[in-house]
Amino acid sequence: MLPKIAISIGDINGIGIQLALENHKKISKSCQPIYCINKKLLLKASKKLNINIPENFEISGSFQKTHVNPGKVKKDSGQFSYDSFLEAIHLAKKNKVDAICTLPINKEAWSKANIHYVGHTDMLRDIFKKNAIMMLGCEKMFVALYTEHIPLKKVVSKIKTKKLTNFLINFSKSINSNNKPIAVLGLNPHAGDNGVLGNEEDIIKKAIKKAEKITNETFHLLVPDIAFTPHVRNNYKYFCAMYHDQGLGPLKALYFHESINVSLNLPIKRTSVDHGTAFDIAYKNIQISNKSYINAIKEALK
Repeated sequence: MLPKIAISIGDINGIGIQLALENHKKISKSCQPIYCINKKLLLKASKKLNINIPENFEISGSFQKTHVNPGKVKKDSGQFSYDSFLEAIHLAKKNKVDAICTLPINKEAWSKANIHYVGHTDMLRDIFKKNAIMMLGCEKMFVALYTEHIPLKKVVSKIKTKKLTNFLINFSKSINSNNKPIAVLGLNPHAGDNGVLGNEEDIIKKAIKKAEKITNETFHLLVPDIAFTPHVRNNYKYFCAMYHDQGLGPLKALYFHESINVSLNLPIKRTSVDHGTAFDIAYKNIQISNKSYINAIKEALK
């Protein structure tokens, strides 16, 4: 029997449902997907896309009726994407599926629906009461984020020895480094230049030292602006970035179409595409790259 994967559709006004319908036949060769969407909404989306619903397109969940408004940020689509994800989590907690794969949500739509979570990872962290780690990337390179969706001005206050130590320990336990060192990016330009450009690196060094003693892992503190140059990044597979754009800017410049999002340090397995809802091309019969989606499914099956 093939492993079962719950797939939350994401924002119905975006490209998630198109990816699900177009790639169902392909992914069904390696897993049994269960799509978290109601029948009426599926029929509406299918009709607007002019894509037939496969006969073995299994769905799950009872959701509030909503409309399809291609490319629009709407309260009801935000609520649906939240409910779809919640249904996927429910299936995983009940051991009815082996993993979850999520399609893109729109954070503004969640806000309009008065959903207090910033996104998927934030929600998982609260539901499971675990320090979930957001890691993005592909087989060539993965980047874990120490801080995620917070204003840049708040990052410095989050650099604390104990918190960073725990992050590095949990990250180490969640991956297989194959005895390769894990890169940890400094916060400041030139990694502080020994205090000339900032002293946060002293905190990072302390956290690294403590984490190394506990995990027997090797962590290397790197100067951020050269960390992703070819002669440096080829020595590492896993990177820990201090803030969102520090890690994801280089990652997406290098591997945008094939990267995925993986939630670590949780009792369930969750993967996701590493792109947004693409409202500008949703429901316009434009060909969409499926690399990230297919890679997310492959990772969920590991």
